[in-house]
Amino acid sequence: MAGDAGDTSKPHWQGHRERLRTKLISRGAGALDDYEILEVLLMAFIPRRDVKPIAKALEAKFGGLSGVLAAPVADLVKVDGVGETVAAYLKAVAELQSRASLQDIKRREVISSWSALLAYVRREMQHEAREQFRVLFLDRKNQLIADEIMSRGTVDHAPVYPREIARRALELSASSLILVHNHPSGDTTPSRADIDMTREIIDALTSFDIDVHDHLIVGTQGVASFRALGHI
Repeated sequence: MAGDAGDTSKPHWQGHRERLRTKLISRGAGALDDYEILEVLLMAFIPRRDVKPIAKALEAKFGGLSGVLAAPVADLVKVDGVGETVAAYLKAVAELQSRASLQDIKRREVISSWSALLAYVRREMQHEAREQFRVLFLDRKNQLIADEIMSRGTVDHAPVYPREIARRALELSASSLILVHNHPSGDTTPSRADIDMTREIIDALTSFDIDVHDHLIVGTQGVASFRALGHI
Protein backbone atom coordinates (compact mmCIF):
# COMPACT_ATOMS: atom_id res chain seq x y z
CA MET A 1 0.00 0.00 0.00
CA ALA A 2 3.07 2.26 0.22
CA GLY A 3 2.61 3.53 -3.33
CA ASP A 4 -1.09 4.43 -2.99
CA ALA A 5 -2.79 7.70 -2.09
CA GLY A 6 -0.29 8.31 0.69
CA ASP A 7 2.43 9.08 -1.86
CA THR A 8 2.49 12.88 -2.02
CA SER A 9 5.86 13.29 -3.68
CA LYS A 10 4.23 14.69 -6.81
CA PRO A 11 1.39 17.27 -6.82
CA HIS A 12 -1.73 16.04 -8.61
CA TRP A 13 -1.61 18.92 -11.09
CA GLN A 14 1.80 17.90 -12.41
CA GLY A 15 0.38 14.68 -13.78
CA HIS A 16 -2.52 16.63 -15.28
CA ARG A 17 -0.10 19.00 -16.99
CA GLU A 18 1.85 16.12 -18.49
CA ARG A 19 -1.34 14.49 -19.78
CA LEU A 20 -2.51 17.80 -21.30
CA ARG A 21 0.83 18.37 -23.04
CA THR A 22 0.74 14.83 -24.40
CA LYS A 23 -2.81 15.32 -25.67
CA LEU A 24 -1.82 18.55 -27.42
CA ILE A 25 1.27 17.07 -29.06
CA SER A 26 -0.25 13.74 -30.08
CA ARG A 27 -3.72 14.86 -31.15
CA GLY A 28 -3.24 18.54 -32.01
CA ALA A 29 -4.57 21.72 -30.42
CA GLY A 30 -7.99 21.16 -31.99
CA ALA A 31 -8.53 18.23 -29.61
CA LEU A 32 -8.42 20.54 -26.58
CA ASP A 33 -11.41 22.33 -25.09
CA ASP A 34 -11.25 26.13 -24.83
CA TYR A 35 -10.40 26.09 -21.14
CA GLU A 36 -7.67 23.51 -21.83
CA ILE A 37 -6.07 25.84 -24.38
CA LEU A 38 -6.05 28.51 -21.67
CA GLU A 39 -4.55 25.97 -19.28
CA VAL A 40 -1.66 25.31 -21.66
CA LEU A 41 -0.92 29.04 -21.82
CA LEU A 42 -1.21 29.47 -18.07
CA MET A 43 1.04 26.47 -17.45
CA ALA A 44 3.90 28.43 -18.97
CA PHE A 45 3.10 31.57 -17.01
CA ILE A 46 2.26 29.95 -13.64
CA PRO A 47 4.72 27.09 -13.10
CA ARG A 48 3.80 25.88 -9.59
CA ARG A 49 0.03 25.88 -9.28
CA ASP A 50 -3.04 24.07 -10.53
CA VAL A 51 -4.17 26.37 -13.34
CA LYS A 52 -7.34 24.55 -14.34
CA PRO A 53 -9.56 26.54 -11.92
CA ILE A 54 -7.98 29.78 -13.17
CA ALA A 55 -8.63 28.88 -16.81
CA LYS A 56 -12.26 28.02 -16.07
CA ALA A 57 -12.73 31.22 -14.06
CA LEU A 58 -11.34 33.33 -16.93
CA GLU A 59 -13.60 31.61 -19.44
CA ALA A 60 -16.66 32.07 -17.22
CA LYS A 61 -15.98 35.73 -16.42
CA PHE A 62 -15.27 36.87 -19.98
CA GLY A 63 -17.57 34.53 -21.90
CA GLY A 64 -14.96 32.61 -23.85
CA LEU A 65 -11.49 32.82 -25.36
CA SER A 66 -12.13 35.93 -27.44
CA GLY A 67 -13.40 37.74 -24.38
CA VAL A 68 -10.36 36.71 -22.34
CA LEU A 69 -7.92 37.97 -24.97
CA ALA A 70 -9.84 41.22 -25.42
CA ALA A 71 -10.18 41.96 -21.70
CA PRO A 72 -8.22 44.90 -20.24
CA VAL A 73 -5.44 44.14 -17.78
CA ALA A 74 -7.44 45.87 -15.04
CA ASP A 75 -10.24 43.29 -15.47
CA LEU A 76 -7.98 40.26 -15.93
CA VAL A 77 -6.22 40.80 -12.60
CA LYS A 78 -9.56 40.65 -10.79
CA VAL A 79 -9.60 36.89 -11.43
CA ASP A 80 -8.04 34.93 -8.57
CA GLY A 81 -4.62 33.68 -9.61
CA VAL A 82 -4.08 36.26 -12.36
CA GLY A 83 -1.51 38.91 -11.55
CA GLU A 84 -0.15 41.70 -13.72
CA THR A 85 2.56 39.46 -15.20
CA VAL A 86 0.07 36.80 -16.33
CA ALA A 87 -2.27 39.51 -17.62
CA ALA A 88 0.61 41.02 -19.60
CA TYR A 89 1.41 37.62 -21.16
CA LEU A 90 -2.23 37.15 -22.15
CA LYS A 91 -2.27 40.59 -23.79
CA ALA A 92 0.93 39.66 -25.65
CA VAL A 93 -0.77 36.51 -26.96
CA ALA A 94 -3.73 38.61 -28.09
CA GLU A 95 -1.42 41.02 -29.88
CA LEU A 96 0.40 38.15 -31.60
CA GLN A 97 -2.93 36.85 -32.86
CA SER A 98 -3.96 40.30 -34.07
CA ARG A 99 -0.70 41.01 -35.89
CA ALA A 100 -0.62 37.57 -37.50
CA SER A 101 -4.17 38.03 -38.79
CA LEU A 102 -3.39 41.51 -40.10
CA GLN A 103 -0.27 40.30 -41.91
CA ASP A 104 -2.28 37.53 -43.54
CA ILE A 105 -4.85 40.04 -44.79
CA LYS A 106 -2.15 42.39 -46.08
CA ARG A 107 -0.69 39.66 -48.29
CA ARG A 108 -3.92 39.15 -50.22
CA GLU A 109 -6.57 41.15 -52.00
CA VAL A 110 -8.97 42.14 -49.25
CA ILE A 111 -12.09 41.66 -51.33
CA SER A 112 -11.12 38.08 -52.22
CA SER A 113 -10.34 37.23 -48.60
CA TRP A 114 -13.54 38.72 -47.20
CA SER A 115 -14.17 36.01 -44.62
CA ALA A 116 -10.69 36.55 -43.15
CA LEU A 117 -11.34 40.29 -43.01
CA LEU A 118 -14.67 39.83 -41.21
CA ALA A 119 -13.03 37.49 -38.70
CA TYR A 120 -10.28 40.05 -38.13
CA VAL A 121 -12.53 43.06 -37.48
CA ARG A 122 -14.84 41.01 -35.29
CA ARG A 123 -11.95 39.75 -33.19
CA GLU A 124 -10.54 43.27 -32.87
CA MET A 125 -13.76 45.11 -32.02
CA GLN A 126 -16.61 42.95 -30.78
CA HIS A 127 -15.67 43.29 -27.11
CA GLU A 128 -14.88 47.03 -27.15
CA ALA A 129 -16.83 48.75 -24.37
CA ARG A 130 -17.01 52.05 -26.28
CA GLU A 131 -17.65 52.87 -29.90
CA GLN A 132 -14.58 52.91 -32.08
CA PHE A 133 -14.41 54.06 -35.69
CA ARG A 134 -11.63 52.75 -37.86
CA VAL A 135 -10.81 52.79 -41.55
CA LEU A 136 -9.12 50.16 -43.70
CA PHE A 137 -7.24 51.98 -46.47
CA LEU A 138 -6.73 49.99 -49.69
CA ASP A 139 -4.51 50.45 -52.75
CA ARG A 140 -5.49 50.01 -56.41
CA LYS A 141 -5.12 46.24 -56.09
CA ASN A 142 -7.48 46.23 -53.08
CA GLN A 143 -4.60 45.29 -50.81
CA LEU A 144 -4.50 46.73 -47.31
CA ILE A 145 -2.28 49.76 -46.83
CA ALA A 146 -3.28 50.54 -43.25
CA ASP A 147 -5.87 49.84 -40.59
CA GLU A 148 -6.24 52.98 -38.49
CA ILE A 149 -8.47 53.98 -35.60
CA MET A 150 -9.88 57.39 -36.56
CA SER A 151 -11.85 58.06 -33.38
CA ARG A 152 -12.99 56.62 -30.06
CA GLY A 153 -16.22 57.65 -28.40
CA THR A 154 -18.84 56.75 -25.84
CA VAL A 155 -20.94 53.63 -25.41
CA ASP A 156 -23.18 54.69 -28.30
CA HIS A 157 -21.32 57.29 -30.35
CA ALA A 158 -17.92 57.91 -31.90
CA PRO A 159 -17.28 61.25 -33.63
CA VAL A 160 -16.50 60.93 -37.33
CA TYR A 161 -14.97 63.64 -39.52
CA PRO A 162 -15.29 62.98 -43.27
CA ARG A 163 -12.66 65.59 -44.18
CA GLU A 164 -10.14 63.95 -41.85
CA ILE A 165 -10.78 60.57 -43.46
CA ALA A 166 -10.34 62.12 -46.91
CA ARG A 167 -7.11 63.83 -45.85
CA ARG A 168 -5.67 60.60 -44.48
CA ALA A 169 -6.70 58.64 -47.58
CA LEU A 170 -4.82 61.15 -49.75
CA GLU A 171 -1.74 60.96 -47.52
CA LEU A 172 -1.70 57.18 -47.90
CA SER A 173 -2.49 57.32 -51.66
CA ALA A 174 -5.46 55.07 -51.00
CA SER A 175 -7.76 54.23 -53.89
CA SER A 176 -10.59 52.88 -51.76
CA LEU A 177 -11.47 52.13 -48.18
CA ILE A 178 -13.68 50.13 -45.87
CA LEU A 179 -15.32 51.84 -42.90
CA VAL A 180 -15.69 49.87 -39.68
CA HIS A 181 -17.24 50.68 -36.33
CA ASN A 182 -18.63 48.71 -33.42
CA HIS A 183 -21.87 48.73 -31.48
CA PRO A 184 -21.07 47.91 -27.82
CA SER A 185 -24.74 46.93 -27.35
CA GLY A 186 -24.04 43.90 -29.54
CA ASP A 187 -26.80 44.76 -32.02
CA THR A 188 -25.32 45.33 -35.49
CA THR A 189 -28.40 47.04 -36.97
CA PRO A 190 -27.34 50.34 -38.64
CA SER A 191 -28.92 53.44 -37.15
CA ARG A 192 -30.21 56.35 -39.19
CA ALA A 193 -27.17 58.31 -38.01
CA ASP A 194 -24.86 55.51 -39.23
CA ILE A 195 -26.45 55.60 -42.68
CA ASP A 196 -26.35 59.40 -42.95
CA MET A 197 -22.72 59.53 -41.78
CA THR A 198 -21.72 56.93 -44.36
CA ARG A 199 -23.30 59.01 -47.11
CA GLU A 200 -21.39 62.09 -45.92
CA ILE A 201 -18.09 60.20 -46.10
CA ILE A 202 -18.89 58.86 -49.58
CA ASP A 203 -19.74 62.38 -50.76
CA ALA A 204 -16.51 63.79 -49.28
CA LEU A 205 -14.42 61.17 -51.11
CA THR A 206 -16.18 61.33 -54.48
CA SER A 207 -14.29 64.41 -55.69
CA PHE A 208 -11.00 62.59 -55.01
CA ASP A 209 -12.10 59.47 -56.90
CA ILE A 210 -11.80 57.34 -53.76
CA ASP A 211 -14.38 54.58 -53.34
CA VAL A 212 -16.02 53.25 -50.19
CA HIS A 213 -16.29 49.49 -50.66
CA ASP A 214 -18.35 48.90 -47.53
CA HIS A 215 -19.18 50.00 -44.02
CA LEU A 216 -19.10 47.21 -41.46
CA ILE A 217 -20.76 47.28 -38.05
CA VAL A 218 -19.25 44.88 -35.53
CA GLY A 219 -21.06 43.46 -32.52
CA THR A 220 -21.16 40.34 -30.41
CA GLN A 221 -23.90 39.06 -32.72
CA GLY A 222 -21.67 39.25 -35.79
CA VAL A 223 -20.80 41.76 -38.50
CA ALA A 224 -23.30 43.69 -40.62
CA SER A 225 -22.39 44.92 -44.11
CA PHE A 226 -23.92 48.13 -45.48
CA ARG A 227 -23.41 46.86 -49.01
CA ALA A 228 -25.18 43.58 -48.28
CA LEU A 229 -28.02 45.51 -46.64
CA GLY A 230 -28.37 47.80 -49.64
CA HIS A 231 -27.20 50.99 -47.89
CA ILE A 232 -24.27 51.47 -50.30
